[in-house]
Amino acid sequence: MSALKAEAPPARATLYQATIEVDASRAERIALALEEAPDPSPVAVGLFDLGEGRFEVFAHYEAAPRREALLVLIEGARGEGLGPLRIEQVADADWVTLSQGQRGAVQAGRFLVYGSHDRDRVKRRRLAIEIDAGQAFGTAHHASTRGCLIALDDALKRARPRCVLDMGTGTGVLAIAAAKMLRVPVLASDNDPLAVAIAADNARKNGVKPLVRVLKASGFGHPHQSRVKPDLVLANLLARALHDLAPAMSRHVAQGGTAIFSGITQTQARGIEARYSAFGFDLKKRIILDGWTTLVITHRSAQVLRD
Repeated sequence: MSALKAEAPPARATLYQATIEVDASRAERIALALEEAPDPSPVAVGLFDLGEGRFEVFAHYEAAPRREALLVLIEGARGEGLGPLRIEQVADADWVTLSQGQRGAVQAGRFLVYGSHDRDRVKRRRLAIEIDAGQAFGTAHHASTRGCLIALDDALKRARPRCVLDMGTGTGVLAIAAAKMLRVPVLASDNDPLAVAIAADNARKNGVKPLVRVLKASGFGHPHQSRVKPDLVLANLLARALHDLAPAMSRHVAQGGTAIFSGITQTQARGIEARYSAFGFDLKKRIILDGWTTLVITHRSAQVLRD
């Protein structure tokens, strides 16, 4: 999934925080609208799963944003289920701590994902992953990331992939999880240079830097990606990106290989399933968490169909 915007101001600064509670069907659209807006331009945008299909979307600004401008962006998502927009000044605040929201550790299968603020409270264990929120997508608080980790844990009980590719790596959490579990090289990529730097740093912090190589690339656009034949692909992306990648996935994923997709709603999942079925993939498992779907599919044939 695309990285969330984060260009850090000084470590301690006066920030303005805008938050709104919305249902799952609109959360990502609102977050992206806020992220991409040139005016007001945020320093961080994110969303957190509140449970029962509700999300909190937040945006941080160095100057007070105009309520009317934010409402125009938010109302573009349309529909019911929008909570009130709250804008408040947060004086002398650490912006990273705000972005983390001081959320606790998240268990996803055998993986435990936690922020640095929980470091002293988390027991050292092989499959614990330290990831701070706010700069790139992927902390396991979002149901799509959590679903991928659960699916990855389950898949690795049945197979031991030798070539792993993580597309749209964000924070690198999925690549790090695969490297910790398998102890094999993992190729991770993102089209956002900020996410590439963050993922590489997170791999270092989690002790798997020698195993995780992070590239700046879209799809299979990097030469290193075109030369590998992954038997496990992880892709927590938007529905349009997954749809467009189907022909390339059919060419590159090894026969019998597995792909784990998320970043899609229950409504979008059926279309992605049909799309990949036409390109030689069979659905093996569907995980639904808080309205978000994770698909586990396998490549049944080396046949490549024309798009």
